[in-house]
Amino acid sequence: MPASPEAAEFLLTRRSRPARLLGLPEPDREALTRIMTAAVRVPDHGKLEPWRLIVLRGVALGRFAKAIRERAEETGEDAEKGALAFEQAPVAIAVVASPVESDKIPQIEQTLSAGGVALSLLNAALAEGWGANWLTGWPAYDVDLREKELGLADHEWIVGFIYIGTGVGEVPDRPRPDLDKIVTWRD
Repeated sequence: MPASPEAAEFLLTRRSRPARLLGLPEPDREALTRIMTAAVRVPDHGKLEPWRLIVLRGVALGRFAKAIRERAEETGEDAEKGALAFEQAPVAIAVVASPVESDKIPQIEQTLSAGGVALSLLNAALAEGWGANWLTGWPAYDVDLREKELGLADHEWIVGFIYIGTGVGEVPDRPRPDLDKIVTWRD
C-alpha cells in the first residue's frame, strides 16, 4: 500500500467534537453506510464479526432519550447526563460487542476488535468531514435500557455510542499524551 501523508496528518491532528457541538444537517443513510463500511474494516481474527451497530436517528433518538430519563427516575441516575447527548446530536450509533463462542479466538480479542470498530467509526466520520464523539455513560451499562430499548442479548454489551453531526462552534483542544512518559524503547 502506498504512503498516505494526508491520512497520517489526519490521525496526527484529529479531534473529537462534543455532542453539544453537533448540529444539522446530519449524514444521510448513504453517508452513514460509507462511514460504517469503513468502520468494520478492523482486525477480526477468525472472521467472527463479534460486533454490530445500532443506528439511532430522528424519532428513535428521542424515544431513547425519553427512556433514559424514565429509567433515571427509577434508578436515581443523572437523567440530564444520561439523555442530553442523545437530545443534542442528530445521529448516535451504538457499537455493540457481540462475542461469538470460539475455541480459537479468545473473548478479549473479540472485545478489542469491537473497540477497533468504535474508533474506526469515530475516525471515519471525522475523515468524511462530520463532527463526531465517542461516549459511554451510565445508559451504556444499564441492563434494562440495553435489553428493552436496544434489543441487546444477555451476552452483548455496549462499547460506546458514536455521536455524529455537523460541527458547530469551536472545538476545544486538550492536552495530548507525553510520549516520553508512556513509551519504553528497547533497542
